[in-house]
Amino acid sequence: MIQFILNNQTIKTSLPSGSTVLDFVRYHKRLMGTKIGCREGDCGACNILVGSFENLPAGRQEETLVYRSMTSCLMPLGNAQGKHIVTVEGINGKELSPVQQAMVDTNGTQCGFCTLGFVMSLTGFVINETTTSYNDAIRSIDGNICRCTGYKSIERAAKILSDKLAEKPGTSTTQWLVKNNFIPGYFLKIKERLLQLRTESEKDKPRANGKLILGGGTDLIVQQHSQVKRSATDHFFDNENLKGIALEGNKCVIGASVTVTEFAESPVIQNIFPYLEKYIKLVSSTPIRNMATMAGNLVNASPIGDMTIFFLGLNAEIVLSNGENRRIIFLKDFYKGYKQLDKESNEFIEKIVFTKPSAAAVFNFEKVCKRTWLDIASVNSACLIEADKNSIIKSIHLSAGGVAPYPKYLSNTVAFLKGKKIDPGTLREAIQIMNDEIAPISDARGTKEYKTLLLRQLFIAHINETTNSRELTKQILLGA
Repeated sequence: MIQFILNNQTIKTSLPSGSTVLDFVRYHKRLMGTKIGCREGDCGACNILVGSFENLPAGRQEETLVYRSMTSCLMPLGNAQGKHIVTVEGINGKELSPVQQAMVDTNGTQCGFCTLGFVMSLTGFVINETTTSYNDAIRSIDGNICRCTGYKSIERAAKILSDKLAEKPGTSTTQWLVKNNFIPGYFLKIKERLLQLRTESEKDKPRANGKLILGGGTDLIVQQHSQVKRSATDHFFDNENLKGIALEGNKCVIGASVTVTEFAESPVIQNIFPYLEKYIKLVSSTPIRNMATMAGNLVNASPIGDMTIFFLGLNAEIVLSNGENRRIIFLKDFYKGYKQLDKESNEFIEKIVFTKPSAAAVFNFEKVCKRTWLDIASVNSACLIEADKNSIIKSIHLSAGGVAPYPKYLSNTVAFLKGKKIDPGTLREAIQIMNDEIAPISDARGTKEYKTLLLRQLFIAHINETTNSRELTKQILLGA
């Protein structure tokens, strides 16, 4: 039995846990404000807010109820267990909320199909204790697509809202939001009601018992919607044993069910990667980042998985478990061919581990796609490099996506570059070796020649970050 709160109603359902929240709210509860658009998490027309308890921020003495925007078309019903699911009907009051009114006042809607998704994403921005600025408002709608307005009217609505939030407090935010009609008064009781719903099931040890393992669902439900709905499913998304990020000596240990958002918001990770925000902006959209798990991206084995390429560039290890026994392998050894993994059917990823880069090392992640944001990569790449004061490469790890049948660790290029001096001749030779160990194909994201060229450019971008020398880049290109 799945239990959660839908708007102001407590729900108990025995429907398949692999069915989607979108289908539940529309077809079983007849809440038609949540629209069916792409069913792939791209358009944002089905966006909802999901309230759940998250790790305590520094200085807090009680659990914090946090709301995240998510695409209901990809959210398994089982992942709603113990949460507050909010559709657009759930923010309605006697009058329009300031979010709804801002969209009206700026003519932020035309055909209206996408409007409800924008309203929910902007309401998520409003509810978040840490977001008040115009840029925060714009980031909150990075997963919403509109074909009519040209976005400028919606941007004006975002500006109105950010101005209204200038006085929003960082604590007791819910009371302030209710007082100012941003959300209905029933929100004040939600935390207490969720605590009453909570079970101990979230603390159970993860086990591989022959059921379909499901994390955030952001890829599996796209690829195998019917199979997921029919299957007996183990939901790992909220399993506390698979959460958490910690430094253990010089090793950074990441739980398999940590989401991209949790990764990006972690002080530990932010301290390691000073340009993390720039990298994360290239990864999907806010609602998908709120759902997508680290292990899910790795097991998916997409040749262009962004976080897979990120961790390959760190030469990360993974801890595989069957619930009883564990083994550790390098991520680069996990991929054996297209969708072929070094994993037994009764194993799952438990942790991801990488060595914290030294202060002298430089890490960089690059991605090129047809759209700048919210798109699948044509080619992506990550590099961790450390050179001495004479520009001799002491260590290097280099990964590339979109140029092989699986996420690629460029082992031949890495082996060649170790111990070499960073100069135009060495780098031109490295590019040739790199070209010889990749096998891109022509597809909808570009020709094989284009992808080869892209990888060369991304490799040069990595070197640019390391040397901060555009003159070196010019010499490589002139001689390449």
